[in-house]
Amino acid sequence: MTAKSERLAGAGAQLVTEVSINYGSSLAGLAIPIVGSPVVVAVRQIVMACAVLPFYRPKLANLTWRLLWPALLLGLDLAVMNLAFYEAVHLLGLGIAATIEFLGPFSLALVSSRRPLDFLCATTAAGGVFLLTWSSGEINPLGLFYALVAAAAWAGYILLTRRVAVTFPGLEGISVASVVSLTLLVPFALLTVDFSRLSWGVLGLLLAIGVLSSAFPYVLDTYILRRITPRLYAIITSFGPVIAAIFGVLVLGETLLLQQQIAIIIVCVAAGAAIATQRDRPISDLEATAGAIP
Repeated sequence: MTAKSERLAGAGAQLVTEVSINYGSSLAGLAIPIVGSPVVVAVRQIVMACAVLPFYRPKLANLTWRLLWPALLLGLDLAVMNLAFYEAVHLLGLGIAATIEFLGPFSLALVSSRRPLDFLCATTAAGGVFLLTWSSGEINPLGLFYALVAAAAWAGYILLTRRVAVTFPGLEGISVASVVSLTLLVPFALLTVDFSRLSWGVLGLLLAIGVLSSAFPYVLDTYILRRITPRLYAIITSFGPVIAAIFGVLVLGETLLLQQQIAIIIVCVAAGAAIATQRDRPISDLEATAGAIP
């Protein structure tokens, strides 16, 4: 296979990953009214732990507090990020929640930039979000709060993952974080779940969410990150909100006003333009993965 074919295959696989993640999020929108966000997130984390731990089990004898604390914070951040995002999906809709959440990594990418183009892109994205949240004349304040918390947590997730990637080999840091997140989420899920609403169909739906949103993307990323540059990876990721909006309409029956559709496209184009014109810098596979999986 030629280098060009490898890049095309990697880009195609990345698009599949974006579809998988956002389809999983749309299914979460169906499950949350039945079992609640804590249960959905807990099952998703169980699936992720099952996918990661067998292959990247940390050596307990080598763990020290200096190595461990970033992974512990990462697990806490992971729990907050997913809980906040799914609550935002429930209250705002998938397309709007995904667009606002994407402001986290986008802001992080621009925070140290001094280029006028980046300032223009950031201003354009901010205008798109303003149009998105106010075009209907009303917005759920609690949903907006959850979406902003998810955005901040996603930015924190990338920073913590960068630290964990340096101190742990492979995905061992993610393994520790997944266990921490699971430890925090399972008791909360058990306290809030209505067992009378569980059925084999609901359990199958929860399993599908975990596979589509966590297990499958992580496995596919090991293929993708060997074939495309971090810049191309980030550019494709920046159009995730558009894919999320499409699944929100198709799966959840959401209705987006024309102004909201335009706003989502504005945010994605602004982010894509800013990222596409950045200089490539070497980053770890794990850091790049963090940019795609909320």
